[in-house]
Amino acid sequence: MALIELGVVALDCPDPRALAGFYAELLGWRVTGEGRWFEAVGPQGRQLAFQEAAGYRPPQWPGQEQPQQCHLDFDVRRADAEAAQEKALALGAKLVQQDDARQNWRVYLDPVGHPFCFCFRD
Repeated sequence: MALIELGVVALDCPDPRALAGFYAELLGWRVTGEGRWFEAVGPQGRQLAFQEAAGYRPPQWPGQEQPQQCHLDFDVRRADAEAAQEKALALGAKLVQQDDARQNWRVYLDPVGHPFCFCFRD
């Protein structure tokens, strides 16, 4: 084990159970937690955490009036790009930037406004 290892990334949100559910469904993971802290837990202990934040204000993308603070990148096989997008949109994501011939990603907002990207690989 390294001296220091990343444990979990936690995102502020108004409803941590709901947002953990969104990411768990998107990734095929499960939800754990209670109260003001929930986690989407995947294979090999990978996890994203979600904590309740009173007065939550979503980031503005691409503007910087309310900075995005962080965003998540997910790897998707290029052949699965449309299926992944359909799933994300059905779960409540919003597409905000479609890739073109020069780009290898698409930008979405989760149900509470955090930006995330699908990064395509062959």
